[in-house]
Amino acid sequence: MSRACVFLDRDGVINMKPPPGGYLRDATEFRLAPNVADWIRLFRALGFLVIVVTNQRGVARGITRPADLEEIHRRMRAELERAGARIDDIFVCPHEEGACDCRKPRPGLVEQAREKWDIDLRRSVMIGDSDVDRQLAANCGLRFIRVDEGRILETPADEIQQP
Repeated sequence: MSRACVFLDRDGVINMKPPPGGYLRDATEFRLAPNVADWIRLFRALGFLVIVVTNQRGVARGITRPADLEEIHRRMRAELERAGARIDDIFVCPHEEGACDCRKPRPGLVEQAREKWDIDLRRSVMIGDSDVDRQLAANCGLRFIRVDEGRILETPADEIQQP
């Protein structure tokens, strides 16, 4: 039976984002955003899978080494698990713009997750902090929640026109 999923962007959603144009280079720069562990615990209590989908072009540019990216994700998982918030999986696009079909807002990462985890996209949601994340949600038929470093800015209900 297909399951609902909450897809989370990483930078600006799970962790505090680096300065504009910057990248997390190693795990020492990772800072967990406030409230995200609460959100994950809530979605898990509702029976959702929790999957991270993240563009990490810094790998293609040689700014972040693949081993450092793995360590960042290990630390992210460990910090969240200490807060009782478990992530089921992480899907990463390490490519430059235009080099693949997995770079958000293209649907490749979500499609990989859907196939691996038998996800019902109609019952799923994307939490992101950018127009790229919003476009990914639209491209995949997901509801979208916009956040910024621990604050909810916009929910699907915000898009409903009042009579």
